[in-house]
Amino acid sequence: MAAVPSPSQVVAAVDLGGTKTAGAIVTGGGELLARTERPTAAGGDAEAVFAGVAGVLDELARHPAWPVVTAVGVGSAGPVDTAAGTVSPVNIPSWRGFPLARRIAERTALPVRLLGDGVALAEAEHWLGAAAGYRDALCMVVSTGVGGGLVLGGRVHPGPSGNAGHIGHLSVQWDGEPCPCGGHGCLEGLASGPAIVRRALAAGWRPVDGTPRTARAVADAARGGDRGARTAFDLAARALAAAIAGTAALVELQAVVIGGGVAQSGPLLLDPLARHLPDYAGLPFTHGIAVHPARFGPDAGLVGAAAAALRERPRREQPGRG
Repeated sequence: MAAVPSPSQVVAAVDLGGTKTAGAIVTGGGELLARTERPTAAGGDAEAVFAGVAGVLDELARHPAWPVVTAVGVGSAGPVDTAAGTVSPVNIPSWRGFPLARRIAERTALPVRLLGDGVALAEAEHWLGAAAGYRDALCMVVSTGVGGGLVLGGRVHPGPSGNAGHIGHLSVQWDGEPCPCGGHGCLEGLASGPAIVRRALAAGWRPVDGTPRTARAVADAARGGDRGARTAFDLAARALAAAIAGTAALVELQAVVIGGGVAQSGPLLLDPLARHLPDYAGLPFTHGIAVHPARFGPDAGLVGAAAAALRERPRREQPGRG
């Protein structure tokens, strides 16, 4: 078992998704000393996307705590290849095999620990959050995409390439729409923020003039009683329930923790999820799975990336830092 970090240890963390790139300076006790974010240029070329990462790092480097930072943890939308240090996010088309770990190491002169965003969520929630105390849990990011990370036997289980638990590309509709990953009927295409918007529009929801077509706007309409908006959240919850039940049948889960931007809708998503889960988790050993919101909300990826970096921190100061 890895040693518990000292609160005096300090690392940097980056959480990169299809909508935003966030960064923080984090202590060994999970406290965020600084935090910043900016939009991800997901439709831009590779260097435009990295410019957002560089901007976040440069802003963190101006903080007074930066000189004592010993490593950088990076949680990225996936898939990732932790051995190669590369990322190929489905929702960032210009990044295919992008050498993110090397580029961040070059910019910071610090060691870098790369992991998928779902694994980062699992790291955070198993360390200090809603999955603490569970030996077997699935932690999920439901946002612009859908990702996940597994806790098995009391440890976060990233798998050989760092993608274990990447539940967003589990097919829950075998004859469903093609997915950019190459599959069909993937969970991400049914339960992500953009999927909720598409389904709400198809069910009759119409945004108020000037309101962006986002999952947050759909959630606001659902709270106001809009039937199309509520239908979209119910369908997303049903797809999530099917994927969670399938995962539980394979690895036996005690709990599932849901984080990410869409999960900030709270009961709109979690209540129908808890209601639908028994319809899919029919085997006796899949009954009784606890459903929890992530403790860390939008900061889970940062805390999890920091947790991984703290375990991998160097034992001596790195030379050549600017």
